[in-house]
Amino acid sequence: MITAKELKQKYFEFFKSKGHALISSASLIPEHDPTVLFTTAGMHPLVPFLMGQPHPLGKRLVDVQKCIRTGDIDAVGDGMHLTFFEMLGNWSLGDYFKKEAIEWSFEFLTKWLGFNSDKISVTVFAGDKDAPRDEESASIWKSLGIPEERIYYLPKEDNWWGPAGKTGPCGPCTEMFIDTGKRKCSPECRPGCNCGKYFEIWNDVFMEYNKKEDGSYEKLKQRNVDTGMGVERTVAMINGYDSVYETDVFKPIIDKIKELAKVDNFTHEQIRSVRIIADHMKAATFILGDERGVTPSNLDQGYILRRFIRRSIRHGRLLGIESDLCRPIAKVVIELYKDGYPELKEKEKFVMDELLKEEERFRHTLERGLKEFEKISRKGDISGKDAFLLFQSYGFPFEIVRELAHEKGIKVDEEGFNAEYKKHQELSRKGAEKRFKGGLSEASAITAKLHTATHLLGEALRRVLGSKDIKQKGSNITPERLRYDFNFDRKLTPEEIKKVEDLVNEKIKEGLDVIREEIPLEEAIKSGAQAEFGAKYPPRVFVYSIGDFSKEICMGPHVTNTKELGHFKIIKEESVAAGIRRIKAILE
Repeated sequence: MITAKELKQKYFEFFKSKGHALISSASLIPEHDPTVLFTTAGMHPLVPFLMGQPHPLGKRLVDVQKCIRTGDIDAVGDGMHLTFFEMLGNWSLGDYFKKEAIEWSFEFLTKWLGFNSDKISVTVFAGDKDAPRDEESASIWKSLGIPEERIYYLPKEDNWWGPAGKTGPCGPCTEMFIDTGKRKCSPECRPGCNCGKYFEIWNDVFMEYNKKEDGSYEKLKQRNVDTGMGVERTVAMINGYDSVYETDVFKPIIDKIKELAKVDNFTHEQIRSVRIIADHMKAATFILGDERGVTPSNLDQGYILRRFIRRSIRHGRLLGIESDLCRPIAKVVIELYKDGYPELKEKEKFVMDELLKEEERFRHTLERGLKEFEKISRKGDISGKDAFLLFQSYGFPFEIVRELAHEKGIKVDEEGFNAEYKKHQELSRKGAEKRFKGGLSEASAITAKLHTATHLLGEALRRVLGSKDIKQKGSNITPERLRYDFNFDRKLTPEEIKKVEDLVNEKIKEGLDVIREEIPLEEAIKSGAQAEFGAKYPPRVFVYSIGDFSKEICMGPHVTNTKELGHFKIIKEESVAAGIRRIKAILE
């Protein structure tokens, strides 16, 4: 048997032996990538380096990244789908390419993890008008002993990664599958089929193209390798488990839920509820306990968090758990992961307080909401307006309405619900839509300016407000604006906001050079360079100096001179938590 911790240690050890430097998992809340609400893969924190910026630890990196994906939320409860998971990855930033990546994948699977090579099948890109058939990858697999009949050529929808938005780096991939020994569901059954015969275990992505705004593809100057191996799925496969919920990172959570449930013999549907609670509460705990943790709300990341918590409570009711569901489970999650993610333990009180508030808030309206649903459902299928009423007045996320309707054999108008949601959340929805329209290359270019402006803003705040203790507590940048959180115990006056604006614009007009130096982390701290609160930094870091005005540890994209920024304007200053203020600003 192998635990998740042992798998991660083996992976790190293997790739360190191949010259890779270990980097820390980044925040679940992306700072430099406006194309997503959450970090969905290891590549998001590395976007500037995939686009050509050098990494202080070199061209070969290895990591495990905490990830949130909501695309498969309806499949959660089966054996393998999760919203929160850990992703192992090894990276080549313009260094090795297909040959080394594939050979090392094969070596790790067979020699380090003990998988039988006879059980391995692979897929490669079949080729189309944009890029040729990937005969190179197929040839490498053949040289390793994988016979032609276990090499499958699949189209772009199966064997092509990216870009994350409309534009940016992308390329063909080769995926590795383990034959579980089950019978083929049909003669056409192949890797990628959902019948359970083939189990995907690893994906090597070869980023060698850039997709342009006109939809055409060009070769990248820097070719990268981006690989992904899901921790929970791999542990399940190695140990011969039927589901990820049997692994050591789920079993204690499942046991706690069953202990809280008032059920003697669990039915198939009740087991599904147990699994949904386990997955969603793990995701909620990690979001709240993140370095840039958010709170439940009806906007952006806060809305996703609310969905996780409230869906868990609803499934808890199906198991007879009437109160105090969230905190006992969150405690188990924190104990399971505190060694690898110490921020969870550090923020435990905040996590527990927010879960209690949200649970009490939802339970207060849940009973009335269920009664309203019964009344509405007597009419038959549920309209978008009625679904939105349940959301707005009773706090029912759409998934809950859909599940309740499914149990009654009726449908919900999702398009109608989305239309109503757009009317009432116009500003938020616009921001979210723009997030998903932007491509990585586009975001990197535009946000470099806004990101550099946050350095000027932070120092201006310290000088205008007369406090050296002001620190960045979080940041989020889209192509339209910057958002900067900092510690301060009161609202800024209009005069103070004007002084901050004027000081930033003064430094922009001065045309200060933005200088980057690479030094050890300890030396950077001693030099007085500012650092983001709670951020994890590698042993060697970049320090960006803007003239003699600002000095900051940072891994994000920057301009080379402040004259590139334009005019800085603060559009909002508000409170977001006790002792934490937020500024939103734009460049004109």
